[in-house]
Amino acid sequence: MVNYQEMTMTSEILGAILKSIDEGIHVVNNDGVTIYYNEVAAKHDGMLVDEVLGKKLLDVFPSLTDKTSTLLKVIKTEKPIYNQPQLYKNIHGRDIETINTTIPILVDNKVIGAAEIAKDYTRMKVLSERLLELQSGIHNKHSINTENTKHTKFTLNDLKTVNPEFKSIKDKANLFAKSDSPILVYGESGTGKELFIQGIHQNSLRASGPFIAQNCAAIPETLLESILFGTAKGSYTGAVERKGLFELADGGTLFLDELHAMPIELQAKLLRVLEDGEIRKIGSSKSISVNVRVIAAMNEHPRKAMEGNRLKADLFYRLNVFTFSLIPLRERKEDILYLTHFFIQKFNKQLGKEIEGIDEELELAFVRHQWPGNVRELKHTIEYMVNISSEKILTSNDLPIMFKQMMEGNRETANKNSLSLNDHLRELEMNLINKAIAHSGGNIKKAAELLDIPRQTLQYKLQKYSK
Repeated sequence: MVNYQEMTMTSEILGAILKSIDEGIHVVNNDGVTIYYNEVAAKHDGMLVDEVLGKKLLDVFPSLTDKTSTLLKVIKTEKPIYNQPQLYKNIHGRDIETINTTIPILVDNKVIGAAEIAKDYTRMKVLSERLLELQSGIHNKHSINTENTKHTKFTLNDLKTVNPEFKSIKDKANLFAKSDSPILVYGESGTGKELFIQGIHQNSLRASGPFIAQNCAAIPETLLESILFGTAKGSYTGAVERKGLFELADGGTLFLDELHAMPIELQAKLLRVLEDGEIRKIGSSKSISVNVRVIAAMNEHPRKAMEGNRLKADLFYRLNVFTFSLIPLRERKEDILYLTHFFIQKFNKQLGKEIEGIDEELELAFVRHQWPGNVRELKHTIEYMVNISSEKILTSNDLPIMFKQMMEGNRETANKNSLSLNDHLRELEMNLINKAIAHSGGNIKKAAELLDIPRQTLQYKLQKYSK
């Protein structure tokens, strides 16, 4: 049996935990009297904790009733409510909007009260409206300024590679850019998905139209729908007629990044837009035609996302008209040193330096490294090294500390197999090939001449080592 001291300690610990949670928490007993109310909830409701704690819920929030209060409804039905909006006034007459998840509290299978976790919908709504205003302002600015209507910074030429397979992907992107069909791009973080998609827009017939990008994971799911489709006047308290991203992207391209982070219910609405070319604002009964090309991106394989119920299968098949898989850097060995020299020259120019390259030990380390962050990781590594180095040649001493630690780990692994002749010969050959390609600026014919082997032999070896 738990004694009184243990119960007191448990209550103190529980109270400390609840206070540390960055969400509004409100607990009432079966009589609707508040028995717990944290500072975050008080801030949401425009109240002081003492004004609510120990008081009846309907006395403090007089606009609520037994039917409209999520807390009282859960006590009556004994069933939880998830992510339900609630609009009410506090005792001072201030309008409050929250998104509530409310659950019954059960003891011995009997409901003794209800607990609610509330998110401040009013603040989220303001943030979403500011985002739409910003997007709308950018759109209107570019509509007036005819000298700069592309809204993108990159073309496919900015996606540097000497890898034959990646070059083929770029060629297909150039070809498919002229179509209006949707596109799905997937690849690991740092492989250049947004750059690739901007390049498609630049080469499309929509290049003079808007390009609008939205990360589906960056916005609370309760607001993403209004951001995409817009709102009608009066759809909620204080709502005004506002365009969503589909309307802002009319005549151009809408890029939806991290599509698999979009709620499944919203994916179904996106599918209808792709099928019909029409959207409906929140709170409106009227459909609006839009002329938008949708390009979506994911950082995981679509099949895996569908198996995990993060991607709606019929949406995938609708987007799967043109699909591109961007190759990770570890599978483009010849690009590692080529891009290393490209980034050195780029940062030399920016910083006014004259670094000539990297030493052989570093070349070997770069080729061995798996580059989980892909081209972005390589770029940031070189940027750091060029910034701190005062020598003409970069060495392992210039590496970021975490990369040095990984090099030590790779060295220990390599030492365990130090007598493997085949591994050493393969590594030496790979390193020489990468150096030749880097020195020839990606020209396969010149690289083959430097290596003193036929061009066909070099192409065969590149394909072999890229697997």
